[in-house]
Amino acid sequence: MSAPADIAAELKRRAGDDERLRGELARKGKLFRDYNPQMRALHEANADWLMAELDKGFWPAPGEVDPTAIGAFWLIVQHGISRPALMRRVRDLATPPADAPTRLRLALLNDRIAVFEGRLQTYGTQLHWDEAGNLSPHPIGNPAGVDERRLAVGLMPIADELVRQRVRAASDGDTPPRKYADYIKAREAFAIEAGWRS
Repeated sequence: MSAPADIAAELKRRAGDDERLRGELARKGKLFRDYNPQMRALHEANADWLMAELDKGFWPAPGEVDPTAIGAFWLIVQHGISRPALMRRVRDLATPPADAPTRLRLALLNDRIAVFEGRLQTYGTQLHWDEAGNLSPHPIGNPAGVDERRLAVGLMPIADELVRQRVRAASDGDTPPRKYADYIKAREAFAIEAGWRS
């Protein structure tokens, strides 16, 4: 295994590349709707590299890896949406979480996995365009208790988060799909093609 400092530097470099490409594609109007092939290739390369490091025994333990690199690690995991094995492996390795930042990141990861697997999410962190053209949470299990669960992992109330995310989407130029049925079909097809569902 490479030295933790070398892996940390590589994590930050790769996460920086991800953020730069996202910004570039957003400015060109090529980020939303379809999974941009250039973005997907970068996500997959990052995910495959990280899986290889996990195979060698790497884990971003606080105190051993600096906080910025830990954040980069989780960004790469969250964006590895066409690599279910990586996302599930990190979920399993991080459970139960020992510290507050990991509890928050694990909540986000668990919701993302649930949505791709076609299950109800727990914390309401994963949003999509609904039929009325609003950015809304994917279905949530026990929605009455969602704010209590969110608070327990350090998330703001869901109503406040929705306002924040809708403002961000408008700022980024993300708009509702023109053909809602096609949007849903494409999401389902991706989940099957990527191996989340059969």
